[in-house]
Amino acid sequence: MRTAIVGAGLGGVAVAVGLHRAGHGVTLIEQAPDLREAGTGVVVMPNGVQALDRLGLAARLAGRSVLAHQAGLRDWRGRPLLVTDAARAQEWVGAVHVLHRAELHRLLRAPLPAEVVRAGTPVERLDVEAGGVSVISGGRVVVRADVVVVADGVGSRLRAQLFPDYPGPRRTGRLDLRGVVQVEHLRSLVAGGLGGGADVAGLLGGILVDRRSGAMFGLFPLGEGRLYWFTDSALPDVVPSPDQARDLVAGLMADWHPAVPALIAATDPADVHVDPIACLAEPLPPFAVGRIALLGDAAHAMPPDLGQGASQAFEDAAALTRHLMGADAGVAGIERRLLAYDAERRPRAQRLLRAALRQSRLTTRTGAAAWVRDGLLRAVPSRLATRRLAALWQATPPPNRGEAEW
Repeated sequence: MRTAIVGAGLGGVAVAVGLHRAGHGVTLIEQAPDLREAGTGVVVMPNGVQALDRLGLAARLAGRSVLAHQAGLRDWRGRPLLVTDAARAQEWVGAVHVLHRAELHRLLRAPLPAEVVRAGTPVERLDVEAGGVSVISGGRVVVRADVVVVADGVGSRLRAQLFPDYPGPRRTGRLDLRGVVQVEHLRSLVAGGLGGGADVAGLLGGILVDRRSGAMFGLFPLGEGRLYWFTDSALPDVVPSPDQARDLVAGLMADWHPAVPALIAATDPADVHVDPIACLAEPLPPFAVGRIALLGDAAHAMPPDLGQGASQAFEDAAALTRHLMGADAGVAGIERRLLAYDAERRPRAQRLLRAALRQSRLTTRTGAAAWVRDGLLRAVPSRLATRRLAALWQATPPPNRGEAEW
């Protein structure tokens, strides 16, 4: 069976590898001149790791697990609000892995033969025909396929073609700023008098929230002596450049836990990534139309608050590979298999999309509502919070079985 994947991000590459290993003819189409992934760090949750394992790719993450002993939410000074035993949660459902996005992309795409990749090919539209689907670029057919996987991101042009009345993505009014810093550089700045007391150990794997501004800060180890940090704050009227955004956030967080401004100040603007947060304005009706399936952000772009964006794309890739296993080019059989993919993936992905939106509203509260939030969070028992975290990380169950109760 001939398959074409449009979009070579993390999810597109993962499904291309899965379908290639399943014996299908694969063409991976990317508009950029070469296969690459921009950005800083990416957190792969246990459910995402298990999805990669089903694709035979999890071993490539070896050595990048993070066993944080205490996670959850803290206030801007670093004082606990919601305490979770992350080590226990990972014992139950598997480890969290943190990698640089570019490195993860390189590891995942390694099994793909060079001849299956068509880079520098922006796709204009898909033409559905009796014998399959034609992928059109530059006014000509670049490939004809029995199945097309749309993985071209939150601003998907092909999703707009398939669902012309769908509202598409919307900005949430928040700014996502992410950076990577060398630990030794941070230490040298601290030794020189910047951010005295900037000990990061107690902050790893957790989220700091500020009831005054609604801003958020998170921190993870990235390996090779690096730290990956990210912030969520109000989006200015004009999207700032990396150096402007770094200065803006540094000023906003100047009186936070000493490690926070020290980390931001120690990060070179070249290692800072600015992204206005966007998600789908409303849940996408189906994830499959005829011989065409949607995957990743094209199907269910969500705010980053639960850290599930990449992991949900990997779950999509594993499910789609499994449903197309052994498929031939017959129209009815393919459409039935893609409907089964939609039935499996859409409820879970959209449930997590709604949960991420709720989490975003929770962590960005200010004023009296934030005071109430903080009081309620402190009252939640750590064991209950840990079980809820493990439930969030629980992998997709096998078909025809309910999700485990934690």
